[in-house]
Amino acid sequence: MRRPMRPVAPQKDGPQSNEDISSPDVQLIDGEGANRGVVRTREALAEAQEQGLDLVIISPNATPPVAKILDLGRFKYSAQKKAAEARKKQKVIEVKEIQMRPGIDTHDYETKMKALARFLEDGDRVKVTMRFRGREMAHQELGMQLLVKVQNEFEAKAKVESAPRSEGRQMVMVLAPK
Repeated sequence: MRRPMRPVAPQKDGPQSNEDISSPDVQLIDGEGANRGVVRTREALAEAQEQGLDLVIISPNATPPVAKILDLGRFKYSAQKKAAEARKKQKVIEVKEIQMRPGIDTHDYETKMKALARFLEDGDRVKVTMRFRGREMAHQELGMQLLVKVQNEFEAKAKVESAPRSEGRQMVMVLAPK
């Protein structure tokens, strides 16, 4: 016989507050930011409710934990805004790839180099891949010369993160912006 599933109690996100505080004593900071010292949790909670505010654990790892009397809704809102601002300032570094062959013509090479310069200006890392087909495998030095040429051309704008190395039928080099 199968038992019916019990609903899982929702987990609270954010700091411990009000009745959720399990510590018997807390280091209390009142609404004005003044340190009131170590106080019993019940007394601190009563004072917070008297002011129409919440008692929130700010530093749970301290002994005793540091609690502050403040408006929990406003505190969560400001924390959410800070997190959104931090995410906005983050730059995701992508790895772009440029593929070439050893017999690449000059115009095609120039076009690829323009794209590579644009990627580096945008702050992305660039993986330059030299592909070899058929008899080109016998002349890998041509591909190496081309990769060294790329490396020398961009030494002012980029640093070589990984030097040209052979991986099967292709040669790979990674450039990162300076």
